[in-house]
This record gives sequence, C-alpha cells and structure tokens, in this order.
Amino acid sequence: GPRPVVAVEAESIGVTAVTLQWVGNDSAAGSYTYRVEVGSDAPVKNLTFNETKAEITGLTPGTLYNFTVFAVAADHETEGEGVSIVLYTRSSLITNLTAESIGVTSVTLKWVVNESASGSNTYRIEVVNGTSDTPVKNLTFNETKAEITGLTPGTLYNFTVFAVAADHETEGEGVSIVLYTRPRPVVAVEAESIGVTAVTLQWVGNDSAAGSYTYRVEVGSDAPVKNLTFNETKAEITGLTPGTLYNFTVFAVAADHETEGEGVSIGLYTRPRPVVAVEAESIGVTAVTLQWVGNDSAAGSYTYRVEVGSDAPVKNLTFNETKAEITGLIPGTLYNFTVFAVAADHETEGEGVSIVLYTRPRPVVAVEAESIGVTAVTLQWVGNDSAAGSYTYRVEVGSDAPVKNLTFNETKAEITGLTPGTLYNFTVFAVAADHETEGVPIDVYTRPRPVVAVEAESIGVTAVTLQWVGNDSAAGSYTYRVEVGSDAPVKNLTFNETKAEITGLIPGTLYNFTVFAVAADHETEGEGVSIGLYTMTVSVNSLQCEPVAKQPFLMLKWKCPFGNNAGFRIKISNTSGEEFAPRCTVEGFEQTFQTARLNFFSTYNVTITTLSNGSESSPVDKLCHTSITDPPPPTEVPSVKAISHSSLSVEFSDFDSLNGPLEAYAVMITTEDQSSESLKSKLNNTYKDFKKKKTTAYVTYVIKTEQTESHFSHSQNGKKIINVGKGNTMHGYENGPLIPLRSYRACVAGFTNITFMADVIEGEDSYVSFSPCSEPVLLPQDPGVIAGVVIGCLLAIFAVVAIGGFIFWRRKRKDKRNNDVSFSPIKSKMIKVENFESYFKKQQADSNCGFAEEYEELKSAGVHQPKFAAELPENRGKNRYNNVLPYDISRVKLSNQSSGSGDYINANYMPGYNSKKAFIAAQGPLPNTIEDFWQMIWEKSIYSIVMLTKCVEQARSKCEQYWPDKQPKSYGDIIVTMVSEVVLPEWTIRDFTVEKSNSPESHTVRQFHFTSWPDHGVPETTDLLINFRHLVHEYNSQNPMDSPTLVHCSAGVGRTGTFIAIDRLIQQMELENAVDVYGTVYELRMHRPLMVQTEDQYVFLNQCVMDIIKSQREKKTDLIYQNMTAMAIYENFSPGPAFGKANGYHA
Repeated sequence: GPRPVVAVEAESIGVTAVTLQWVGNDSAAGSYTYRVEVGSDAPVKNLTFNETKAEITGLTPGTLYNFTVFAVAADHETEGEGVSIVLYTRSSLITNLTAESIGVTSVTLKWVVNESASGSNTYRIEVVNGTSDTPVKNLTFNETKAEITGLTPGTLYNFTVFAVAADHETEGEGVSIVLYTRPRPVVAVEAESIGVTAVTLQWVGNDSAAGSYTYRVEVGSDAPVKNLTFNETKAEITGLTPGTLYNFTVFAVAADHETEGEGVSIGLYTRPRPVVAVEAESIGVTAVTLQWVGNDSAAGSYTYRVEVGSDAPVKNLTFNETKAEITGLIPGTLYNFTVFAVAADHETEGEGVSIVLYTRPRPVVAVEAESIGVTAVTLQWVGNDSAAGSYTYRVEVGSDAPVKNLTFNETKAEITGLTPGTLYNFTVFAVAADHETEGVPIDVYTRPRPVVAVEAESIGVTAVTLQWVGNDSAAGSYTYRVEVGSDAPVKNLTFNETKAEITGLIPGTLYNFTVFAVAADHETEGEGVSIGLYTMTVSVNSLQCEPVAKQPFLMLKWKCPFGNNAGFRIKISNTSGEEFAPRCTVEGFEQTFQTARLNFFSTYNVTITTLSNGSESSPVDKLCHTSITDPPPPTEVPSVKAISHSSLSVEFSDFDSLNGPLEAYAVMITTEDQSSESLKSKLNNTYKDFKKKKTTAYVTYVIKTEQTESHFSHSQNGKKIINVGKGNTMHGYENGPLIPLRSYRACVAGFTNITFMADVIEGEDSYVSFSPCSEPVLLPQDPGVIAGVVIGCLLAIFAVVAIGGFIFWRRKRKDKRNNDVSFSPIKSKMIKVENFESYFKKQQADSNCGFAEEYEELKSAGVHQPKFAAELPENRGKNRYNNVLPYDISRVKLSNQSSGSGDYINANYMPGYNSKKAFIAAQGPLPNTIEDFWQMIWEKSIYSIVMLTKCVEQARSKCEQYWPDKQPKSYGDIIVTMVSEVVLPEWTIRDFTVEKSNSPESHTVRQFHFTSWPDHGVPETTDLLINFRHLVHEYNSQNPMDSPTLVHCSAGVGRTGTFIAIDRLIQQMELENAVDVYGTVYELRMHRPLMVQTEDQYVFLNQCVMDIIKSQREKKTDLIYQNMTAMAIYENFSPGPAFGKANGYHA
C-alpha cells in the first residue's frame, strides 16, 4: 500500500472548518486519493480528497477533532497507514461585549457566547492603551465576565476578548471594545473668589491624564440645576443671586467628554451686596447708634458685623438688625465703623461700608475760676477724656451785654475786657472735630476794685469806726467785708455802707482791719485795703501795795486789766527814774511786782500806767508804806552800875527809829559776852531758866514804849535808866534779884516789832537789834542778914502779887489770843551735820533703840491742846478718823459766808522753815467735805497740792477723788477744770484752773500726786521722796510768798508729816549746817496731832538726812541738785494757761 503521508498540518483552522495539508511520501503519490477520517464525540465522518489538501467543513466550533489522513492507492481501496492530527476548531464569535462597570482604575466587561462547547472555553482579554497603542496586559478569564484592574484613571483603553478552546491555544476571533476609565475626583475644590453674583472656583486634577480632561460644574440651588463645562481647573460661574447658598459640584470628564469622575461638591454663599445708607442715628459720649439698609432680596436672613476701628485694637460686634448700638467707646475719639452684611452661614460677608465718626467729648469738669480779677477772669477746667489733648474749647461769655464766643486750645482761658464787679456766665464746651460737649456753666462775678481812702473815724477802748470810699460804677450793689485781724482768730464782719463800727475789741491791741468790696453775689471780693490800728488801753484796777516784811521794797499787786498791754510803767515819788513791769495776759489775774530798793518805814506815792504800743492808759495812784525792820544796832555800850548787892542800873540811849518806831525794849543780863545771834536765840530765856542754870543769858525786863513814861526813869542827858533785880515782872519776864559777888553784863534789845509766843518773846518773828554788851560789873556782898530777911520777905510778898497778877494777865491774854497760832516752847535736839553720822549710828544701834526712845518722848507733844471745834456735834461727820482732830489754836478757818456750814475743816496751818504758815496739813476729803476742800483752796490762795495717797488702797477708801476728769465740775460755787495731766511711773502731775462763779478771777492749781508710797510702811529708798520734794519745792518757789502749800494723805498726819518734815530738814541743813529731826517733829506735833505717825516714819526721816549728808559728802554737791536728770522730764512742763509770771512770782 501507499506509505503514510507526512507533514500533516492545519493550513488553517476556522470556527466550523479546518483546512489540512500534507505531503505524499511515495513516487506514486500523484495517483493517490486521500481519505480523511474526522473523529470527535459525534460519529466518525470520512471524506475523500484528490489533493494533498483538504477543507473539512460542517465542524462544531471550539471542538476537539482527530483528523486522520490515509493515502489511498489508485484502486481507491488500498490505503496506507493513517497519519493523525488533533485540532480544535476555533470557538465561535463572542457577542454583546459591554462594560458592565467603568471605574477609575478598573473596568468590568461582560459578553455572551452562544455555542455548545462554550462551557469548556476560557477567554483571553488583550488590553491596549488606546492613546499610545501600547499593549498593556493579557488576562485570562474562565467566565464571560472580567474585572480588569490596575488601569490608569481617565485613559482610553482597547479591550479585545478572545474565546480560547480547551487546548488553551486555539482562539476564536477577538471582539474589541474601546473604553475610557473614569477620571479620579478632583481635589482641593475651593472658591478662588466669591462675588456678589459670581463665584470663581478652582480645583486640582488628580490624574496623570488630567491634561485631557474637561470639567462639568453642576450649579444647584433652589432654582433648577444648571450644568456648565470648563476646559480648565478653574471656573467662573456668573449670574448668581447675591447672598444665596449654592451647591457647586465639579466632575472631571475624560477626553471622550462622557466618562466622568465622581463629583466633588462645595457649598458657598454668594456675597451679600454692601449695605446702603449707613448713618449715625445718634452719637453719644461713649456710645454711637448706627443704622443702615440691607440691599438684597435675601437680606432678611443676614446678620451684620460692625468693625469698630480706632487707635486701639479693632473690635468686632455682630447684630441681627439693621441697627447697632456700640458702647464702651472713648469720649471724643475718632472711630471708623465698617458695616458688613453677613450671609446666613455667618461667614460670607459683603463688602464693608464705612462711616467715620467722633464720639462726643465728655463735658469738662472742675470748671473754676483760677483767678478773678477786676476786668479779667482766668478760668480753668479739666478735660474729662483720655483724648482731651486733641480738643479745643469754646467759652461762651454771657452777661447783660451780647454773648461773646472765644476758642482756646488749653484747659485754661483768660477772658479780659470785663466790667468790674459784674456777674458773668461762662459756659465751657469741649470740642472734638465737629462735636461739642454739653456746656458746663460757671457764674463768676468780676472782682470789685479796691476801696480807697480807708481811715479811722474814731478809735475807742473796745471799738473802732472806719470809713472808706467805693471805687466802681457797680459799687451801689456792693457789700463790704471787714476782716479784723490780731493774734486772736480773724473775725469777719459785713457792712452795707462805706462805714463800719467794729465793737467787741480788746483794749491795747494792734488790729489789722482789711476792707474788701464784695460783689452782689456776696462772695467775689476786691483786693483788701488794710489799716493797722491800736485800740486804747485800760488802766489797772484794784492796785494794792504791801510792805514786805523786813525788806526795803514794796510788793505791788493789781488785777491784770482787760485787753492787751505792753507792760506797766511804775513811778514812785521821791525816787529818780521809772520801773517797768512785764505785760500780763490773763484778765483779772493778780499781778505782783517788787519795786527797787526803797527806804524802810517810808511813805511813797506809787503811780502805775498801763502801756500799749500805741498809747497809754490814764495813771492810777496809790499811797504806800514800806515795812519796818530791825532797828539799826547802836554802837553805844549801855552804862551799868551796881545799885545794891542784888541789883544794877542800866542806862542806855534810844535806838534810832530810822527803820521804824521802837515798840519795845528788853534788858538782858548775861554772865558772859554774847553775839547778837546768840542773844536773839535767848530772848525766850527767863530769870527762872537762869536760876536753874539752863542759860547764861536771860531777859529780865521788857517795856513797851507807850509805857515808857511810867516805867522808865531818865538821866539828865535824856537816856533811859532801868533798874535790874527789883523783883517786878513785866510782860511775863521776872526782874529777879541778882546774886551778890557775881559779875554781870547788860545788853539792851530794841524792837520795832515784838512777838510773844507762850508768854515769851519769839526772837525769830520779832524785829530786833542789840546794843553791845557792857563790861562786867561785880555786885557787892549782902550788907546783913536782917536786911536780907527783910528784903526776902518783901520780895516774897512782891512775888505773890506778881504771880497772881501774872496769872490774871495771862488768862486774860490767852482769852484775847485764843484764835492766834501760839505754842509752848519748842524742844530741840540740834545736831551739827558733821556729827550726824555718829549720832545716827548710835541711835540706830540695837534695832533703832535710840530712835524708838526719841519717838516715845514725842508722843506727849501738844496732846493737851484743845480741839473744841473738831468735837462739836455738827463737825464730827467732817472728820475721817475720830482720833485725828485739828487743834483749835492752829486750825484753818473757812469764811462761812457762802456755805452756811460753819468755818470748820479738818486742816491745820503748819510751820515751814521760813514761815509759820508755809503749809496746810489736811485729811483726804470725804464726799461731804470736797466743797469745803475747794473753798479752802480758793480762800487761802493755794497754788500747790501735794497728795501722798492713792484714792483706794487695799480695797479701802483712803481719799475721795476730789478733782474732775475731762469736763469742768462745780464744787459749790467753785468751778474746777483740769487743763493737763502727765502720768509718770512714780507720780502724776495735774493742772487745774479754779474760778469762782460770778467772779472774773481765776487761778491755776497744780496737784503733785505721789503714787509710789506703799500701802504699809515707808518708801523703799529715800531718793524718790527727796526728788519729789525737790520737784514741789522748785514749783513753789515761783508762787507768792504768802501762799501755803496744801499737803494731804488720808488722815493728814503720817505721810503728810513726813513730807513737811523732809522739806524743813533739807532747808535747815543747807542754811544752818545743822539738823534737828526731833525738834522739827516736835514743832509739827504742836500744830497737829500725830504728825509723823509711826516710828518707821521717824526713822525714815533720819535716814533721809543721813542719805543727803552722804550724798553731799561723796559728790560734793547739794543733794537737791544731784538728781536733776530725774527732773528733766519737767523742763518743758509749763504751768497751766492761767499762769503768767511777774517778777519771779506766779501771779
């Protein structure tokens, strides 16, 4: 048979046909036919071909066929071996290829295949970039649907779909579809500009292909949607409605003008139109009200922003109405107000419309006249705003004349050309730009011109009449103020006439009277015109002159006259020159003046004239007498002769009466020569003392000059002759017989004033001088016993008669002098200062044994003296303690004219060192005796009170508080006012003014209140009380000499006695260089019982003396000056207001 064919292959493969070709492998092949067996799932089919090529048709698309080619010899029977080829027919054509969806980077395609074998097909999709014809990718899918991803957005693609047979090779004819991917949504869509009727949008394309895009903009609002296409990434959309909300959606459109990206939307309002008719409805100081008109149909939904601009940071305010009140502005300041209509989104604004306004300035404040002149007024005011520096000011000047307007750049205006004394109304307006404040008015009168021709029509003591001439046309409406100036506060008086009587002036005072013309407003004054005048001065009244005991000058006293004075001129007759007393200031206060040295026992006419700087008063005259004093001591020695063995005659001349008439003479007998001082201390020694050998000198004979003729015998030359030893008694002194064979001297004492105390001469208080003592005269022997007996009998008889007479006379004298201060002789233990320390140590030994004995001796002193007044039933209630009652002989008596309660007060006069009445010792007042206490202070002219107790001690009342605190207080008819109080740790000092109702007189009292005395015993140290005494003493030295110091504690005997004793002892030490504590206490107890009440107080007194002596010895200085540092606090402690000082005394 034929060989198998070779090179069997498919020349072409179709959907339903396949063309095979092969090569015959034999030389006889040219005669061959060829059978082609077609095998598949269907029955086998045989076809015969004459060529080496065969087209087999009627096949099923996409089906696997086995084609076997047999070479058939020419007999058409004999066949070679078959050669097979297996082939798929191509799949049938794909139909309905569409894009199910197109995305940005993906496309989903779907298609339809109508063939039985389609279920075994796969599909190849060829993706070609349609722009560049570049194959992109081949993808295989098993379904008739394919999602192709990873594409480029907005790009043209050619998608070709091939059906692929089961062999995965044989493909059907491709079916193509051309598509654009969707563009990406644009980004950054925004309004480049928003206008009133147009909006320009801009955005950014988000794809590489964006250059080929177009853009559709969909414009949406309440009106139908409008679509606009733009080639750029920017779009101006016009024809819009102002102030309206639009939704703009931007779509990127691919180059096919169909394929769009997803839209990106932006909602925008068009801008409102600018408002119109912006204006200020009102402009205030810190607020402006604006109004305007909205210009759009949508204006009903608008709000409005008002921008407030000035130098300060911009402020934005929002309003819902077409009206805005803007507050909190600065007055007088330029503001730029811009009004913006704001769409309903509260963001989109129309163009602002501005208005420039100044706020009104505030009215100026503090408008006042800086100066008011006669024809000009300078006003000043204060701008009330921070912007006031830029203001100008208009001043409107109004009066009866037409109104005048003036402009000033400062807050001060000088307005000139005015009429004197005329009312003007000035109104000041602050002006900022075109605004004025409300005016602030001020009414001002111009000043009147000064008056002229001011003069005194008359000048009196307390009144002056002035007159002057007014100097203006308006003077008829003027009043006149007269300012009355002196050291006292200025007084102002108003007069309607050009004449003024000014009364109530102080005499002798320089007044400055200034006359001011006052305009009709009773305020505005012209310049004052002054005149200085003195009122006439007043004469002194109650001029008194008192002799000063034993001093050759006069103490003048007068009441300080009303008014001022420059002092007083004093003329004294029979003297050359004039004296001047210093001025006084307190009317009615007693002035004292010590004249220059005059003659004793002389009469002078004293003339005193009150001086003033401009004038002097009429003179006041007074006839005055100077004091007497000790007679001039005679130089002549008395002539003494023995008359008998027991008597002498003493012959002497009259003493010179130059210093006063001789009142009495006393003959003293002594056994030794005596000095005057020694004789003076022995004037109280009697014949009995001499007989008892207590003294070497005594007074034997006292004769008063009015008795001279009957008791003196005279020699031929007119000398007086006294017989000594006659045994008679004169004025209490026994002229006893002398002793034979003894030598005697005689001295004569002459008295211009003789004082007796307890029936003996008180030498200290008498004015006496002594003749030199005679030479001693020896008496002869007694001539015989008989004579002696006779004489003795006679003397005895005489003595009985004398004694009887003496007792009768003494009783009579005692009755006569019962009210005088008179005491029995003072006992004494005088110790020299240099011996005191040894005496002190001796007495101090054995627990103060010596002092205790001395104190015991003192207990009986004075106790037998009567106290009748204190014991009267009506006076018992006035005594604080029933065992402390004042002796009648020294008690203080009140005048009972005013009180009607008798003259009794529990108080005694006490002797000081220099005066028998230097002190008053009193009990602390009871509630019912306070008025008596102040009556005593007033009547006895007391300037100092020493209080030595607290009002309450150990819860017991020791003394009633008898002084007022802050308000004046009346005690009976005495009014007491405390004017100062200085409280110190150890004491308090108070000053009081004391006056009597219905009396012009007053004086100051100072109270020294010692608060450091312990409730029991004595002060711990002596220096505190010594310093306190010094303080009191210094003050008292300025007081009148006859003013006693009032000292009290509770009973007025213990502490009071101690204080008074210390004062006396200090002075005694300083002046005598000796000290007598015992004698001092004895004398005090003779005036008031129980003075220095306890032994402790008596020892304390001696300790004070001891400490003072030690201090003087150690520091060689007076004790009273050693503690001046302790006193320094009082250096500026001046007396109260009622004190003046005249010639060393407080008057």
